Amino acid sequence: MIVGCAALASPTFAQDAAPQPAPSAATPAAQSEPANTNASEKKKITISILYAKQDRTEDELPLSMLDLPAADDGVAGAKLAIADNNTTGRFLNQAYKLDVLNGSVDDLIKGATEKIDAGDNFIIADMEPDALLKFADALKGKNALIFNVGNPDDRLREEDCRANVLHIAPTRSMLTDALAQYLVWKQWRNWLLVYGPTPEDKLLADAYRRSAKKFGGKIVQELEFKQDTGSRRADGGYEQVQQQIPTFLQNAKDHDVIIIADEKHLFADYFPFRTWVPRPIAGSAGLTAASWHPALEFWGGTQFQHRFRKLNSRLMRNIDYDAWVATRAIGEAATRKHAGDFDTLRAFIKSPDFEVAAFKGVATSFRTWNGQLREPLIIGTAKLPVSVSPQVGFLHQTSVLDTLGYDKPESKCKAYTQ
Repeated sequence: MIVGCAALASPTFAQDAAPQPAPSAATPAAQSEPANTNASEKKKITISILYAKQDRTEDELPLSMLDLPAADDGVAGAKLAIADNNTTGRFLNQAYKLDVLNGSVDDLIKGATEKIDAGDNFIIADMEPDALLKFADALKGKNALIFNVGNPDDRLREEDCRANVLHIAPTRSMLTDALAQYLVWKQWRNWLLVYGPTPEDKLLADAYRRSAKKFGGKIVQELEFKQDTGSRRADGGYEQVQQQIPTFLQNAKDHDVIIIADEKHLFADYFPFRTWVPRPIAGSAGLTAASWHPALEFWGGTQFQHRFRKLNSRLMRNIDYDAWVATRAIGEAATRKHAGDFDTLRAFIKSPDFEVAAFKGVATSFRTWNGQLREPLIIGTAKLPVSVSPQVGFLHQTSVLDTLGYDKPESKCKAYTQ
């Protein structure tokens, strides 16, 4: 088991120029606080954070009952980070609170505007792409910094980027690059790409094509999955699927691995163990890439997972983790700057000097050209992490983390200073 842990830990950081241990939230303040300063004599700083969550009640249910989203998806992660921020804040005369808004994008714009006027300058946004753009444009010019969680659209960081939005959720290109690096490292270079009928599936398929070209993978064939799987929860539904999947793949070209592009998870989980020839499944099922894994235990992850489960009585999902990072980033900035005013914290968070520890082994930071969080990504199965990307051998002139997703020379974002 010790060998396995080393293998998992090594790919991400072996090529990083000078990885530094991520500092705890309290360390910078403890080092720089003047010895004669009495925190109790200073004015208490209160920082309010708003979680704006778009109503998505019409979303189709996932295939598995195990994947049903919790009512507090994302919010639970932010609440844990509020507790973490307040743990440090007690020593620095700082207090953090979380407000939550749910509703349509118009409701969220109205509510957020009122909250901003009342002092909620930092907003965690859980929204669809067009809703996020409308929301960001409506708040343009106001004292508001928006953190995008859960939304992977590359265009929000590129041609449709906004200066008042930072992105915690990894992009599609980051996720596909992370998986592609691992497959190439394993010498599984020949891919059969299966994609679904939704616009998101086609964008994800485009990202896999880009990753294949970038890292030396070969897509030997592409198939669009349009078949109706019928009533999957009715008696006999499994028999229908059991016949459909192998027939669908019967005449496919020889391949090492099947990559499924099914962003809404409407069919991908049908493929493992139902293929025509025995091949591993990756992408939207089987071996996946994500910002977090509910069984990750490296880098202090065990106690982090336990604290989340104790607080929320469930496992941490990706969007919970993204929301936790967003909230902790705000707390980290306030801790290091000993300040609570919006302009100071916004400038520091967006600066090249900002870093935040995120249970990833190295400090994470924001790309100055498009506001995207650079971070290692977890490659895993449903039960366990398998590896961490970037992988060994994929080099970069400044940070190996920038091998995932669009690098600075490729960026189409004009809202950020290049």
